[in-house]
Amino acid sequence: MDLEKRIQAFIELGKKIEGMDQYEKEDLFWRAGNKNNWFTFESCSSSFEGIAHMLQEEILRHWLSAYQLDEPKKTKDIGVLMAGNIPAVGFHDLMAVLLSGNKISAKLSSADEVLMKWLINQLIEIEPGFSGLIEISEMLKNKDAYIATGSDNSARYFNYYFGKYPHLIRQNRTSVAILNGNENQEQLQKLGEDIFKYFGLGCRNVSKVYVKSPGQLTQLLDSLQSFSKLADHHKYHNNYEYNKSIYLVNSEKHLDNGFLILKESTELVSPISVLFYEFYSDEKDLKVKLERLQDKIQCIVTENDGWKNAVPFGKAQMPDPWDYADGVDTLRFLGNLEN
Repeated sequence: MDLEKRIQAFIELGKKIEGMDQYEKEDLFWRAGNKNNWFTFESCSSSFEGIAHMLQEEILRHWLSAYQLDEPKKTKDIGVLMAGNIPAVGFHDLMAVLLSGNKISAKLSSADEVLMKWLINQLIEIEPGFSGLIEISEMLKNKDAYIATGSDNSARYFNYYFGKYPHLIRQNRTSVAILNGNENQEQLQKLGEDIFKYFGLGCRNVSKVYVKSPGQLTQLLDSLQSFSKLADHHKYHNNYEYNKSIYLVNSEKHLDNGFLILKESTELVSPISVLFYEFYSDEKDLKVKLERLQDKIQCIVTENDGWKNAVPFGKAQMPDPWDYADGVDTLRFLGNLEN
């Protein structure tokens, strides 16, 4: 199958997603949520909106224009272990492998089987030529290369088993926000999208904010009240109650608005329902703090685009296809397999 056919298939998939009616969404997203309670209708809708965004023809072709994607001399079988922390999170790897002209053998996360299988089935229906290039498998042995996403602990396991093959292995990452004290309520509400979308389970979710003064914390909590409906979700609420009780029992200082806990910490990854904060004195001080953690930060939410991987408030969860997880270029990795 030539490159143009592959590109057109993904463009058509994007149109298919955009054209889904309410009944189709409710049926599919209900089945996904029944399998994984974190996958609410809103979360699944956001994920599919993000996929449709990446599959717009102008964006897709702009992304691919940076690569030489000629048909490989030999189609390689790429084993991909997909994560399941947010809806359809494995789609980008599926897309990258197929657009590179290779075959994907995917081990789907049990938490995200419904959505990924639907996307795969739609893609094959659009372009039957993909049927021989997509395999869903429980065992990924003796593949030509591997792509795996997981925790820091699972990454050690992946490195052990796949180390003798070409591999791209991703580890834990999270995102942070920088507040300088001049933000208005609208900006802080947009930040709420970066914090709460997907319940904070994604690597692009903000798990920590850097602030200059204590007053910014109460301003932030007040601005985030519009997200109070999170407390109605039982799994999120259970996490909130658990973390709150731990901090109370241990007499640990924290702020609480009834569904979000703010706690001072030098750590980066906060528990669900908790947002860590840390004070900084000036940009020089902040630069030192962030440089120590650069290998663990996916993106920085701020209005100052001078920071590496900076995105504006409210845009952390709307990546473009070239915004690679862990900052590792998946298409470049796949292209180098020819060498």
